[in-house]
Amino acid sequence: MKVETFGSVWDAISDSPAEAADLTARSDFMSALAAHVRAWNLPPDAAAARLGIARSRLGELLRGKIDMFPLAALVNLVAVAELHDAATSAA
Repeated sequence: MKVETFGSVWDAISDSPAEAADLTARSDFMSALAAHVRAWNLPPDAAAARLGIARSRLGELLRGKIDMFPLAALVNLVAVAELHDAATSAA
């Protein structure tokens, strides 16, 4: 039996390097956003309002529902949250 190794979980489950790169960027943005939003220490309704999204979307973001957020949506949320470090580290 041949054992394969991968650089990341995204490389292992993706069909192409482009898909792996997209998933990597999305997970980086989601992690940074979730940490940033939690640091606001706001009630969920207030945090969602600050981002301009519904409370249910905030819950999906904080629970890491990566399949629910295209990269463009996450880039927009990073801008709204004024989280410039996440944009430069994921690029």
